[in-house]
Amino acid sequence: MGKASDLAMAPYARAEAGYLRLLPAALKRPWPVLGGAALAFALTLAALPLLGVDLLPQLAQDRFEMTAKLPPGTPLAQTDALVREVQRQHAGEAGVRLLYGVSGTGTRLDASPTESGENIGKLSVVMSDTRREPALTESLRRTMAAWPAAQVDFARPELFALSPPLEIEIEGDSLEDIRVAGNRLAGMLRQNPHYADVKSTVEQGFPEIQVVFDQDRAAALGLTTRQIADAVVNKVRGNVATRYSFRDRKIDVLVRVRESERSSVADIRRLIVHPTGGKPVELASVAEVVATTGPSEIHRADLRRVAIVSANLRGIDLGKAITEVQKMVAEHPLGTGVGMHIGGQGEELGESIRSLLFAFGLAVFLVYLVMASQFESLLHPFVILFTIPLALVGAVTALLLSRSPVSVVVFIGLILLVGLVVKNAIILIDKVNQLREEGVAKRQALVEGARSRLRPIMMTTLCAVFGFLPLALAFGQGAEVRSPMAITVIGGLLVSTLLTLLVIPLVYDLLDRRPDAFYAERGRRARQQGAQLAQALAREQDRLDGGAAEG
Repeated sequence: MGKASDLAMAPYARAEAGYLRLLPAALKRPWPVLGGAALAFALTLAALPLLGVDLLPQLAQDRFEMTAKLPPGTPLAQTDALVREVQRQHAGEAGVRLLYGVSGTGTRLDASPTESGENIGKLSVVMSDTRREPALTESLRRTMAAWPAAQVDFARPELFALSPPLEIEIEGDSLEDIRVAGNRLAGMLRQNPHYADVKSTVEQGFPEIQVVFDQDRAAALGLTTRQIADAVVNKVRGNVATRYSFRDRKIDVLVRVRESERSSVADIRRLIVHPTGGKPVELASVAEVVATTGPSEIHRADLRRVAIVSANLRGIDLGKAITEVQKMVAEHPLGTGVGMHIGGQGEELGESIRSLLFAFGLAVFLVYLVMASQFESLLHPFVILFTIPLALVGAVTALLLSRSPVSVVVFIGLILLVGLVVKNAIILIDKVNQLREEGVAKRQALVEGARSRLRPIMMTTLCAVFGFLPLALAFGQGAEVRSPMAITVIGGLLVSTLLTLLVIPLVYDLLDRRPDAFYAERGRRARQQGAQLAQALAREQDRLDGGAAEG
C-alpha cells in the first residue's frame, strides 16, 4: 500500500521539486518572467481580432427548412412542380432521413402577406447526421440555381427568437432611391461567397391594379373620389347586404358583380360607378386604371421609409461580416440621400457586448472590494487581480485552438473566471502573510507559502477543470451553446494557475515594500488579541460553570 501511494505521488513530488528550484531563481531575476507574462498578454490582445464575433453559437439540429419564394402571381401548379422536382433530386442523398414539402403555404388568416400565397413552397429536411447539414444546404442551393427567379432561404427550428444574422436597413426620403440602393446592395452581397440566401424587401412586389382619379372630371360629373372608391370596392370585393338565418346559424349574403365582369383590367375600367345618375358613368371616365407591381412590404424606422436587406452567413462570423459590409458600401456608395444601418443580430451583438463588458468590470470591482475588506489592505487585492489578465491569456488561447468565436456564451465564461481564478492567489497570499506575521523573511515566506499551498492549488484547479470537461467535449444536442463557455473556463484556469505560481510571488515581492518588522508587529498584536480573547472566554466559561454548580 505504501509503495503504491509513493508511486502515485511521484509525479507531484517531481513537479514540487522542480517548482521549488524555479521559484527562488525567478525571485532573484524577476524581469524575464514578468516580461514573458506581459508579452503573452500583449499577444493575446493582438490575437483577439482572429477569433471573430457572434451573438450566439450556431446550434445544429436534426432538421432544417428551405423556403422558396417564386415571383408573386406564380400559380400553385408551378410552385408544386418546383417542390416535387427538388424532392426527387435530393430524396436519396446521403444524410437525408426524411424529406417532405408543402406548396402554397401560409394561407391561414393570420399569416403574413409576404410569407403566404401560392408562390411559396417549403421543403423540410430531417437528417440522419447533423454533421451533414452544411453539405446538404449547399447541395440544395446548387439545385435552386436552376430557378434564378426563386428567392431561397434556409432556417432551423427556432429555439431563440433571433433576427437574421445580417440585416441591413437602407433609409431615405425617396422610395425609388431606396429601391435602387437595396437592389444594388443585394447584388453586391450575392457576388460575395460569404453571404447566402440574400433577400431584399424591395426586390419582389405583388401585382396590383392602381386607380388614379381625375378629380376635375369627377367633380364635373358631381362625384367625389370617396364615392367612386366605395363603389369600386363594393363591386369588386363585395358588401354584406344581409344575413340569412339557417337553423342556429347566420350566413352572410355577399353582394358583388359577377366574376366575368371583374376578372381583367378592361372589366374594371367598365365598372359603373354612378348608377343612380341620369346617365351611367364608367370608371374609365373619371380615373385611369393601370396594372402594375406594388411593394411586397412597407417598412418604416423613425418615421422614415426603409428597405431591409438580409442574408445568412457562410464561412464568416458576424463581426467580420459587419466590417466587410461597411467596407463594401464605403467603396461602392449606395447613392446620395440614402443611409445605412446595421440591424438584426449585428445590433443585438453590440448591445450585448456593451452590457457584458459592464458586467465583467463590475465583477472585477466587487471581487476587489471583498478582498480589500478581508485582507484589510488595498495592495494585496491589487496583486491578486493580476491573475485576471493571466486567465485571459489562457481563455483566448483555448478559443483559438478550438476555433470558437467570441459570443455571449464566451463572455459568461469570462465573468465566471473572475471569481474562479483569484482563489489560487488568495490562498497563496494569505499563507505568505501568515508566515511573515510569524517572523519569517519575505522571500523565504514566499517560497515556503508557495510550497505549502501548491497541492491545494493544484487540487482545486484540477477539480474545476475536470468538472467542466464534459461540457467542453460537446456531447449531446445543444452542446454548441455550452461548449464555448466550458472551453473558456478550462483554458483560463489552466494557464492562470501555471502563471500564478510564478507571477504572483514576483509581483508581491516587487510591490510589497513594507519591512518584515511591520508584519512581525502585526502578528504579535494579533496573537496578543487572541490570547486576551481566549482568557475572556475562559473566565466566562468558569463563571458559567460556577453558577451551574451553585444551582
